[in-house]
Amino acid sequence: MDPNFWLERWQKGEIGFHQQKVQPALEKNWARLGVGNGETVLVPLCGKTLDMVWLADQGYDVVGAELSERAVDEFFAERGVEADVRNVSGFTVKSSGRNAIWCGDFFALNTELLPAVSAIYDRAALVAMPPELQPKYVAKLAELLPAGRHILLVGLDYNENEMSGPPFAIPQTRVRSLFERDFDVEILDVRDGLPKADHLANRGVTRLEEATYLMTRRA
Repeated sequence: MDPNFWLERWQKGEIGFHQQKVQPALEKNWARLGVGNGETVLVPLCGKTLDMVWLADQGYDVVGAELSERAVDEFFAERGVEADVRNVSGFTVKSSGRNAIWCGDFFALNTELLPAVSAIYDRAALVAMPPELQPKYVAKLAELLPAGRHILLVGLDYNENEMSGPPFAIPQTRVRSLFERDFDVEILDVRDGLPKADHLANRGVTRLEEATYLMTRRA
């Protein structure tokens, strides 16, 4: 998918995917990952999600990765803070307190740039990837995450005859096929996601399955 698609969405303020509250699945299931205080959590394609604020408030160092600099600037502006800015290997890194967001191409991140990732939280990154990019994205997660560490992932599934992505429908079988080479996959819960997804209901979706997964990186 052309990166300009997402840049234009942010520029136009067409961000129905942005939630005004912390994701309930994060609050409910995060403790399952056993992340220690002060460890680093990576949030791919983070936008300006409040989930990063919640994670920082729990005592973690939160590293977001985001393509749109507008989204990054809005995140810090809405916190009422002025971010420190530095340039690292083609990324613009903006940070304040426990939150740092790397603005640039997610696929250009590596373990030299992010050597200390202890966990990954994916609320809306995998579902933003078109099917042809999903295997590359999962391979990048496996590259960045050490063995024995975990990903908390929220996936969506709907009738693709009703809407075309993004977000893309990723049924449980697809999630398993993408991750099972490098990860153990556990489904933590499945719920009806439509009541809090008016932007998708307005596009014609009549059924939305929201599933939460715990992925454990195998050695």
